[in-house]
Amino acid sequence: MTRSHNPDSLFIPLAVLVERRPGVTRWAEYAWRAIEVLEEAPDLPPWTVLREEPGRTVFFAGSAEVALYPTDTDNYRHNLASAQPLVWVLLRPAETASGWTLQTVTADPGEAHLYADVGQDLLESLPMPPGLHAVMTDFVARHHKERGFWKRKRDRADPEALAHRSRLEEPEG
Repeated sequence: MTRSHNPDSLFIPLAVLVERRPGVTRWAEYAWRAIEVLEEAPDLPPWTVLREEPGRTVFFAGSAEVALYPTDTDNYRHNLASAQPLVWVLLRPAETASGWTLQTVTADPGEAHLYADVGQDLLESLPMPPGLHAVMTDFVARHHKERGFWKRKRDRADPEALAHRSRLEEPEG
């Protein structure tokens, strides 16, 4: 993972639990979804089975870091101000035993929106863990700077320069 050169950026590790259920169509053997984000990762390899119940298997999908950047605090503020602050988990198809890899976890709704329309990826929104909520609230309080809205002004166009000229108007040369 490439790290930001900004020393004020934070990287918070989180663990992800994923559920597998039998598929409900003939086209999918299983249905997968992220079900929980933990602040403490178990000391297990990714994709370890944690629980098996009839019709349901829960896996520890692995750990990922939520990146907080001082330039993105406006997005974090919107997330924190919502009725239920969220984190988004992105699972990507892979040539693995599970068929998936844990791609990323983000608390930035703008970043999550970018992932929403990406092919076969699975994007799940989950409640934000309390520890991450506290860290983000402090991070936003320390780094947020109000940025005023700046509207560009268009250059004045010369309507004559843009007009269509017919061949009759062109001087013969």
